This record gives sequence, structure tokens and C-alpha cells, in this order.
Amino acid sequence: MKAIFIAYDQAYKERIQTLLDRGGCRGFSMFPQVQGRGSVSGDPHYGSHAWPSMNSAILTIVDDARVDALLDALHALDLETEKLGLRAFVWDVEKTI
Repeated sequence: MKAIFIAYDQAYKERIQTLLDRGGCRGFSMFPQVQGRGSVSGDPHYGSHAWPSMNSAILTIVDDARVDALLDALHALDLETEKLGLRAFVWDVEKTI
């Protein structure tokens, strides 16, 4: 099993939830207000007067077989509107209860 952490501009919310549904990734935890900035480019998302936009994040745990398809779909979404910002990171899940 893998953990996928997805950080994204709030404008992506419904589209990312749709990708999770279509990919059979039912369970997730959502963090609706996340501040940050990209490591390469893009505007900061601080929720401040100067930088008013905000990010959100989702953490989902999926079977290994679902990871590549989900990452490909997320990457395609990011390429459509690169200025918004979307990143995904994958970790091994060693144990669950």
C-alpha cells in the first residue's frame, strides 16, 4: 500500500475528488486550508492580503496498483493549468490498523 499526499490550489478540489472516485480511491483525509509555496515556481499561497490564495491537501492510502494511474491523471491536470499549482508525493505504508 502507498500513501499519496496531494497538495493543490483550492480551485482543483472537485476535479481531484473526481479523479480519486474514478480511480477507485475511496478513502482520504482532506486538509482544506494549507499554506505554502512551490519549490520551483508559482505564487505563494498564504491566505494573506499580499498572497490571498490558499492550498488544500489530501492524504489517501491506496493499493500499489492504483498509484501510477492516479499520478498520471494528476500530472495531466497540473499540465492543463500549471500556474495554479499541484504536487503529489508517494510514501510506502508499512502497517495499518
